[in-house]
Amino acid sequence: MQNEVNQMNKIILSADSTCDFDDYLQRHYKVHISPLHIILADKQYRDGVDISPDDIFQAYREHNILPKTVAINPEEYCDYFRKWTDQGYDVIHVNLGSGISSSYTNCCLAAQELKNVYPIDSYNLSSGMGLLVLEAAERISQGLSAAEIQKEINNLRSKIQASFILDTLTFLHAGGRCSSLAALSANVLNIKPCIEVINSSGNMRVGKKYRGALSKVLKQYTLDKIKDRTDLSLDKIFIVHTGISPDLISMVRSTILEHANFKEIFIVRAGCTISSHCGPNTLGIMFRTK
Repeated sequence: MQNEVNQMNKIILSADSTCDFDDYLQRHYKVHISPLHIILADKQYRDGVDISPDDIFQAYREHNILPKTVAINPEEYCDYFRKWTDQGYDVIHVNLGSGISSSYTNCCLAAQELKNVYPIDSYNLSSGMGLLVLEAAERISQGLSAAEIQKEINNLRSKIQASFILDTLTFLHAGGRCSSLAALSANVLNIKPCIEVINSSGNMRVGKKYRGALSKVLKQYTLDKIKDRTDLSLDKIFIVHTGISPDLISMVRSTILEHANFKEIFIVRAGCTISSHCGPNTLGIMFRTK
């Protein structure tokens, strides 16, 4: 029994900063965070460490400067993990989806060098990643080995449903993820697209295109994703946003509870990497199916 307890205690849970965990989630679930990089006005910052989403939006409003994001490189991952692997810990690390970023590939290169690192390609972003991090934390508490947890979390990826509504395509265009014409057309026509994460690859696609006031759009979007579903895992759901009216968040939360009795609803603000691509007034709901 003592060996089993030691094994359980010798696992470190870690994730890229793009899981968008706030201080409470990091502390409560004992999650270590590795920050991606933000480039703003030719200066490089660490996501959530020395720059905030509000700094990014302020730079755009005042100076028309848009950010760029940079993945964590293999050497950085090695330095980050080594403080644990040198002490005999196994490290489970949940990465931003490989369809979106090179972070997972770089993490795998570090794992080849250090051995006791178990990267997980989340095939997802933001709280879609976060749901998998919580699943990993639960399995650590159950005493599973790092290899077993990696396998089980990989099998859960296809059950994560992640999407969000964009209020503007300006930031997505700056990141090279949509054309100038599409961004201009959406802004002029007041189109608010739903961006969906493909949970078999981590790539993104445009789903339903909504029009009208953001309050109306968010309510209909929430209904479209939640109402009348019989496959929901009702343990938890995330509402993630990039800075938006509390009234809109409350409306989305109320709409969710009208149609699905989730045990926990986590409301989190997206970090710098996600905000850099989505821009202000973005909101998404992310949950797991059975």
